[in-house]
Amino acid sequence: MIRKLEGFDEYIVIAGFGNVKITNIDKFFLRVKEKTGNACVQFFDAKLIASWHHLYFSVLNAVTAFKNRMQISKSRAIETLLYASAQRQIKKAVKLIGIHPSSHEVAVVIIANSSNEASSLLKIVSALLEGSIRDDRLLELTNEKAEGIKTLFEISDIELEAKTKNEDEKNEALIDLVIEHVALLVTQR
Repeated sequence: MIRKLEGFDEYIVIAGFGNVKITNIDKFFLRVKEKTGNACVQFFDAKLIASWHHLYFSVLNAVTAFKNRMQISKSRAIETLLYASAQRQIKKAVKLIGIHPSSHEVAVVIIANSSNEASSLLKIVSALLEGSIRDDRLLELTNEKAEGIKTLFEISDIELEAKTKNEDEKNEALIDLVIEHVALLVTQR
């Protein structure tokens, strides 16, 4: 999915990949940097992503933080990771929601200056994730992912029930609560 970032002259790609096999994370990130240069590319363990909305609002908050010079980190990719995890510490964010050799379902965020650049960067990232299968459904919030996400964001059943009118709305309510937690990171100064 490529879309214009609301309020900015930038484009965002949010994509899911399954069947990912990365044995050496450091080596993988060096190859990504080598092939994409200074482009903003970030990877997440898709099992802890509450939907493309979760990542979209994380990017929006990160880009806004840089615009207002209120960022925590030196890079927009890391800032996006911090917002997506609702953490202020990079090491903790990486440990919680970053990719690891055990991550077989990966979400990718790319921020680019144009739709064409975003598309080109996605092709590069796809090639670097050799053997993987592009599957954006991995970004969707499923019942299997819900418990891990509730734990990560410390969302209680009471908090979730207060936002839910019926069982069918539970996942939508959880997505809304995750986005609220993401947005609250800016207040934790």
